[in-house]
Amino acid sequence: MTSFDSSPTLNAWRALLALAVVFVMLATSGWTAIRGHSGDFEPRSKALAAWARDTLDGHKLPKPDAGAPELARFFGSVTAAERDRLADRYPLVVGNLDGAPVPLRYRANRAALADARAVEQKRMVDPRLSADGRQEASRRMHRFESLLDDGRQILAFDPSDTGRVAEVFGDLDRAQRVSVIVPGVDTNVLTFEKTNRRNTAPVGMAESLYEAEHAAAPDVRTAVIAWADYTAPAGLGMDAAIGRLAEEGAVRLAAMVRALPGNSSVELFCHSYGSVVCGVSTHELPSRVSDIAVAGSPGMRVRNAAQLATKAQVWAMRDKDDWIQDVPYLDVAGLGHGADPVSAAFGARVLSAAGAIGHTGYFEPGTQSLANFAAIGVGAYRTVGCAAYDADCGSGISSASAA
Repeated sequence: MTSFDSSPTLNAWRALLALAVVFVMLATSGWTAIRGHSGDFEPRSKALAAWARDTLDGHKLPKPDAGAPELARFFGSVTAAERDRLADRYPLVVGNLDGAPVPLRYRANRAALADARAVEQKRMVDPRLSADGRQEASRRMHRFESLLDDGRQILAFDPSDTGRVAEVFGDLDRAQRVSVIVPGVDTNVLTFEKTNRRNTAPVGMAESLYEAEHAAAPDVRTAVIAWADYTAPAGLGMDAAIGRLAEEGAVRLAAMVRALPGNSSVELFCHSYGSVVCGVSTHELPSRVSDIAVAGSPGMRVRNAAQLATKAQVWAMRDKDDWIQDVPYLDVAGLGHGADPVSAAFGARVLSAAGAIGHTGYFEPGTQSLANFAAIGVGAYRTVGCAAYDADCGSGISSASAA
């Protein structure tokens, strides 16, 4: 006899109800599969075309998609002066090359930011633009100006469309452990950092985690990357309900992680739609990824943690006030992102998020969520605080704070 809870008819009605919720969400928030910056330029595309035509000592420059090992060999084979000339001539290329020396990428991206700022300064007074267009140019100019502040370490930058950017906190070349924050919906160059509610934006998240990791283990050399170097969905529309952008972002995330210098372990901290990106990326991630922690996740596009096919520890948390819990956890013809990562059936290690408020409060100082992230970041697994229904979430893992 079939139980009521497992009835195929009931399950079908549940799926239909879930789909109805999704389509109501789409109707009220808009379809956002087509989006873009209103500017009429794609500066990186032009830079890539020029790079492809150029030579160095009579030899063609390597293809930007050649892969990190080949690009590292190329930059290791040329002089420091030649590297600097390439960075200055093609900042939007060199600054985004996985495999190029990290300090060279920082140099190139400062030059690219200065160029982008100059472009937006001209657009601010361009009479051909609408008032809204000039206002957007002003906002972009001020963002680029902020990213040019002394001491900032910009690992990736592309002003095209809504913009992509990644920033490093700490010494990436000397780090023993590297934490990567993968943010979610509505992440772009303008929302990369915020003055108000700073810890809800990638820069604030990364700074908060970096400080918490240092407090948790002062002797461990850590670095944190605020990684907004993918095209995230804009709003809770169709792009947020399907996996296309996550799949594109996963390719970029895996390439970045594979190209990180040294042999540091890597921990991914994936928020909201960023957890979809992390879930899709697991088949391409290198073995140096020791932990994948998701917060406020709509799903990882799998039915359970085993399907992620990763040796990394998989952690999950969700604040009791997070609205994401009301989003249907389903996967019907590509719509939805699969099972709930904090459910017992999923098989992740479930962490406490005590103190966090709402969907964006996981990186606030003083919260158990941030303390747990920091413990994972430094490898102090014995100190993690587990959810009440997974009291042994940290068991069976050797602490690695001296990794």
